[in-house]
Amino acid sequence: MWWLCSMGMAGAQGTPSTATPAPAAIVLGAGERVISLDSRSRFWIDDTGKRPVEQVEAAALADTLPWQLRVPGSSYNLDGNKAMWIVFDTVLPTRKRWFIELQSSGLDRAQLFYRGADGQWVEQEAGDVKAVSDWPVPGRFPTFELSSAGTEPVRHFLRVEHARVDFATPVALYDQAALVASREREQFLLGAYFGLALLITLVAAANAIAYRDRNFAVYAVYVGSLAIGQLAYLGVGAQHIWNEMLKWNEVATFVLPGISGAAALWFARTVTEPGRFSKVLDMFVWLLILALLAAVALDTWLLTRTSFAVVMVLAVLSLVTVAGLIAMVWIKGDDPYIRLIALGFVPVVVMALFPVARGLNLMPASGLTRYALAIGAAVEMPILFYALTLRGNRRRESRVRAAALSHNDALTGIAHQRTLLQRLDGAIARARTLKRPCALLAARISNFDAIIEEFGRETGERMLVVAASHLRHAITDIDLAARVGSHDFALLLEGPTTTEIAMSRAQQLVASGLRPNDALPPAATLKFHITVGMLPDGERDAPASLQWLVDGLDSMRPDARKLIRPLNF
Repeated sequence: MWWLCSMGMAGAQGTPSTATPAPAAIVLGAGERVISLDSRSRFWIDDTGKRPVEQVEAAALADTLPWQLRVPGSSYNLDGNKAMWIVFDTVLPTRKRWFIELQSSGLDRAQLFYRGADGQWVEQEAGDVKAVSDWPVPGRFPTFELSSAGTEPVRHFLRVEHARVDFATPVALYDQAALVASREREQFLLGAYFGLALLITLVAAANAIAYRDRNFAVYAVYVGSLAIGQLAYLGVGAQHIWNEMLKWNEVATFVLPGISGAAALWFARTVTEPGRFSKVLDMFVWLLILALLAAVALDTWLLTRTSFAVVMVLAVLSLVTVAGLIAMVWIKGDDPYIRLIALGFVPVVVMALFPVARGLNLMPASGLTRYALAIGAAVEMPILFYALTLRGNRRRESRVRAAALSHNDALTGIAHQRTLLQRLDGAIARARTLKRPCALLAARISNFDAIIEEFGRETGERMLVVAASHLRHAITDIDLAARVGSHDFALLLEGPTTTEIAMSRAQQLVASGLRPNDALPPAATLKFHITVGMLPDGERDAPASLQWLVDGLDSMRPDARKLIRPLNF
């Protein structure tokens, strides 16, 4: 009876129209686990958006509508309450479960219809009009289960509403195992991406607070807003965070990526500082940021294709501006880390072109338009974080050195004599209490005066810095290196220490000094004289113990062949 009524409705619509013949029924489970509907289904666009499925079914039976074959890469304008109908037939020889997935988030509405075994319509619905938890198969993309009626062909009708952006979403059939595997893989990769973004955001914010670094503060805002924009664009937010907030979900896909674009432009301005080169350019960047935010607000209010196109055009202009800022400071700037920052921007600037092109309806939806920006951001984030860390360390270096002057030598950066004596007092007291000796080494650059006479005072100062570097490499975390004279140094090896360990450190220091160093002229090598003492030694306190070792250095002849002298063993 339902078939006769449907035919009657079709007959009332007029004479048959020219239509593409229906493709053969898709045999599910015949070796393929994922089947694209491109070239295997037909479509028709309902300009009114009000045709019920019964009329569409009747028209499909009578070929009274201009059905067209779906071809790969096609896009369709569904503005003005239009709806697209996609019809395809399936045969399921086995009892395996099969699903149809529309591989795009943010669809306004998607519905699947087919006749059940009792002849009644089975209807499933998903999209922004319903909470993801209420979808037939919850997930990031609208997904429906196909009929499992048996070996007879079953006709399915897929209805899609999607305004403001052309519908160009790939549609494919999956068996249950393939669908589950695909979703698990996507969730793993997206979890890694958002975990990295959260970590970088938190660490950048912590650095901004700890070091009062504006670059890290803006970077934290940029990375955070980019990640939130991707939550909306990739459908993760609608699935896990704002599942029940339907009104917000309708606009989040358009609002949040636009805000992240403004944040990216703000960050680019912060690190490149265009005001140093042109006040006009700096003002233009600020105006572009404000224009982008205003366009996003206007688009949220109007919700039209034109207003969204304005946002996309401004996004393209923002990408061009970011590229221009990086190129400008690369050519004119004197920042040694700007090239590394520029390298970090490249992946996002390039990859962002694909979702922007999708927003402008220049290319169909695909894995590249969906995930390109996330891939670019995953590459960009650690590079920019590393570059900002190096840049921040360089800018803080003078403050750190100034703060360290109270306990470090200004030239060499290692501890000065007062700090050494304080540590040595505690080390001797612990050694007496625990009856475990520590060791003190005094080292002198015996050829220091000769080097200055031959190469000059600047080379002599470089020798002191190189000597301090050798001392740092000769100690562990619990030991201390110090400068105790114009070209005298000391190493405190805190206990428990043996004579063998002390002599090994002394030999290491002598050998490292004799090796050529790039910071010094080829003929300038460091010749160390070293005295070694095991402490405590009698009743000597810290100053007396240090003087004891320095006196031992004084007693060594400049041309002595034995460069290491143990004093009490």
